[in-house]
Amino acid sequence: MKTDVLKSIRETEEEYQAMIRDAQAERKKNLSDAELEADNLIVKAQKGAEDYRNQRLAEARAQAQNRYAEIVREGETRAEALKASGNKNLAEAVDFIVTRFKEHLHVKA
Repeated sequence: MKTDVLKSIRETEEEYQAMIRDAQAERKKNLSDAELEADNLIVKAQKGAEDYRNQRLAEARAQAQNRYAEIVREGETRAEALKASGNKNLAEAVDFIVTRFKEHLHVKA
């Protein structure tokens, strides 16, 4: 009877040891799975941040390009207006310069 009790205790002890080993193995697996999932979330977050950064940079470049084109158009418009204004007074300016030149020629002669 003692041997049966001892044998039963030993079997129960072995069962508990096996349960402990299984629990520890499952704990390791769960930790490993959690670490893998955390790593995947980090990679996904980094990719999302990089995509957002690239998108914002592209938007900023497009905005800068649009502003540059607007400034160039404004400059061209102002240059055309100045040119038109200058051409309008060109004949009078030439006549004035020729007259002044003739005056200087007659003074020296």
